[in-house]
Amino acid sequence: MEKLLFDIVCQDYLEKFNRALIIESSRSVGGGCISHTQRITTNEGDFFLKWNQHVAPDLFAKEAEGLNEMASVSNGFLRVPRAILYKEVNQTPGYILMEYLPSGNSANQEVNLGKGLAVLHNKTANQFGFYHDNYCGSTRQPNNWTSDWIEFFGENRILYLVDEIRETRFLSANEIDAYNKLVERLPELIGTDHKPALIHGDLWSGNYMYTNEGPAIIDPATYYATREMELSIMTMFGGFSNRTWEAYLEASKLGPGWQERVKIYQIYHILNHFYLLGGGYGSQAFSVVKKFL
Repeated sequence: MEKLLFDIVCQDYLEKFNRALIIESSRSVGGGCISHTQRITTNEGDFFLKWNQHVAPDLFAKEAEGLNEMASVSNGFLRVPRAILYKEVNQTPGYILMEYLPSGNSANQEVNLGKGLAVLHNKTANQFGFYHDNYCGSTRQPNNWTSDWIEFFGENRILYLVDEIRETRFLSANEIDAYNKLVERLPELIGTDHKPALIHGDLWSGNYMYTNEGPAIIDPATYYATREMELSIMTMFGGFSNRTWEAYLEASKLGPGWQERVKIYQIYHILNHFYLLGGGYGSQAFSVVKKFL
């Protein structure tokens, strides 16, 4: 499979850039919870290659487009790896080829991560959503453009995921009723004054890294949301230093009550873990919901 994949990558590179790519060596590297990941050394330099046969056909295309959207932000603090090639899954594996960012230390990594996220969130749009649906992990995210954040979050995140979970796992009538009531109460719970901000969308500690060129963010689930949606998953699992948070909050002021609002946004990510992994995440999400009813 690996040789076949390398042949496909080289052929695609030749067709796109009109020059041959010769893979000299490869080795497995960390960074892939779902897919295979490798560092390949070529006559054109080193690249990061991620591939999989058993994912949604367009998963790598959507990842590349998310990376490109984040990379379009002029950001002197934060690196986003450049997506070079991608291929959808068909009879052969899909892949994404991107620039390789060697891990390393440079000055003020923690501070620059916070400042860089603030710059990223400064990019706005006319509505909430994205140019296409994409994925948070392997879960499809509907991103149809919506002018109202309450509607977008309620319909495209909470209720959409509840419907998906009902197809594969068990939710009681009480749980389903609670999620519907939560969505009804969203205007009261999170307010109605929200501005679209470009977010990474799945920013836990495994999706950023320190490189020789500064902090970098990878594996996006990119869309335009309230920026507090980003902070919800950052606070959910930890992994971000006090210096990062201080730098972010200094550069990007937040309204009062944001610590409570992010707990509501965390419900989406807890439900997603239940959808993907099962276990106790379902009861965890339900216990959070009940606190807001």
